[in-house]
Amino acid sequence: MAEFHSERGSGDQTETAPTSEQQDSGSPGVFVASLGVIWAIARKDLLLELRNRDVIVSIAGFVLLVFAIFTFAIDIQQADNAELVGPGVLWAGIAFAGVIGLNRAFSLEMERDTLEGLMLTPISRDLIFLGKALGNLMFLAISIAIALPVFAVLFNLVVFRLELLAIAVLLVIGFSSVGTLFAAMSVRVRAREIMLPLLFLPVVAPLLLASIEATADLVAGDSWSEMSQWLQLAIGFDIVFVIVSAVIFQFILED
Repeated sequence: MAEFHSERGSGDQTETAPTSEQQDSGSPGVFVASLGVIWAIARKDLLLELRNRDVIVSIAGFVLLVFAIFTFAIDIQQADNAELVGPGVLWAGIAFAGVIGLNRAFSLEMERDTLEGLMLTPISRDLIFLGKALGNLMFLAISIAIALPVFAVLFNLVVFRLELLAIAVLLVIGFSSVGTLFAAMSVRVRAREIMLPLLFLPVVAPLLLASIEATADLVAGDSWSEMSQWLQLAIGFDIVFVIVSAVIFQFILED
């Protein structure tokens, strides 16, 4: 009997003790659930803006207006003028138009008094930040997709190349992450439409500079190696500020 009980007890211990495989089996599920939360937040913001269409129309109109003004102000019939001014006009117009979308990142929650509910949800602040940043990233990507064909036609520059795709990806990653942080910082400020660009644009100036210079090398026909220093600057900016923004975001909305 003693042997029977000892064997039975050891068997129970074997059944209840979790193995390393059982402990690791939950990791993919947690990762997938986190991705689901991030996508749900981003999808919600994007669908709300697509249904309203006010911001998208405003951004598209603003970008087209900027391009049209510079087209008439500068003699772009000369190739040198277009190559010299075009990259700056492209990314400056997209940056200022993107600020319009960033102002809406948390304003909908404030208008509908759902910001506190979002903060009380039992999910990590990092997931909220990533969801909001992904929504802003998609919103900015739509703006770039609208602006690029118009820019190529008005300035008569060949910009549809793989290099420009890399520049745009690096820009939207840094722009959306830093923009999400500053949008959260200014959400409770009365004059947030004024404060957000004043706080945000000086911080992303190195990223805009890298994008403009890399695009200038692109339209001049330079290769990857000649624009690599600007791409490296953009990559370094993205790595640093995505991490810093995610860390600071956890404390912003608590104040």
